[in-house]
Amino acid sequence: MAETARGEDRLDRWLADNLSDISRSRLQKIVAEGGVEINGEVCTSKKVKLKQGDRLRIVIPEAKPLEVQAEDIPLDVLYEDDSLLIVNKPAGMVVHPAPGHAEGTLVNALLARCDSLAGIGGVRRPGIVHRLDKDTTGALVVAKTDLAHQHLQGQIQGKTARREYLGIVYGAPRQESGCIDLPVGRHPVERKKNAVVPVEKGGRSAMTRWKVRERLGNYTLMHFQLETGRTHQIRVHCSHIGHPLVGDSLYGRSRSVGVNLPGQALHAWKLTLQHPVKGEYIEAIAPLPDTFVTLLEVLRRRRN
Repeated sequence: MAETARGEDRLDRWLADNLSDISRSRLQKIVAEGGVEINGEVCTSKKVKLKQGDRLRIVIPEAKPLEVQAEDIPLDVLYEDDSLLIVNKPAGMVVHPAPGHAEGTLVNALLARCDSLAGIGGVRRPGIVHRLDKDTTGALVVAKTDLAHQHLQGQIQGKTARREYLGIVYGAPRQESGCIDLPVGRHPVERKKNAVVPVEKGGRSAMTRWKVRERLGNYTLMHFQLETGRTHQIRVHCSHIGHPLVGDSLYGRSRSVGVNLPGQALHAWKLTLQHPVKGEYIEAIAPLPDTFVTLLEVLRRRRN
């Protein structure tokens, strides 16, 4: 397609404003791969300033064939319409294919359920807006269209989507609520872990708000609200302040609590976001998994 620019604007902003049905990340990739010409010359910099009268030619490639196979895996659906899908992810399910996890992922299941995902948000991550760790359960939103993907990612990045978690930690915090505002980055020694890392050494800003929901002796049921979404953020922050999540063998302690947990006792309990088309707000609440409920019951009996 060919267009004429009007007024000065950065290329990426102009594209986002005029091709609103395509996600920003996909548009930036098209630019980087030489899919945009300005006045007959290929431009690979998204920061180029356009001038009034510039002629743009944009080649939008067809979506690449998806190498991931669809699998008929049952999903616990909390909300669904033509734009998006919110699922209650179980423990043990990886969100998207990765080395060592080519099958049985949420993406494999989504491809069997939705026939419109290919090409939305990337070949191996179609429709994925945000992630949950393999053993973290709960509400996760998936986009069905490019427009929804762009809008929902904007809400996550702009911190307007509200993500609330419930978790059970070791110990008893002295205060009833607080905020952990510490940057998170790759662990300097253990490469499979993240840690609190200064910004000047590669850490990225991370903020987790928390409050006590129930005191259970030497354990505490906590409510968390994410202001940012760094990998393992809640797990890293809890471990750093001396209250690791129960069942978290990577960041916590390998002690028995009397319940056979599949992983860390962390559940994405509530997700609140604005519908990308209708504009109304959606609140999805994911019921606690059975193992989480059992752990709560065991700890309450011990307390009493």
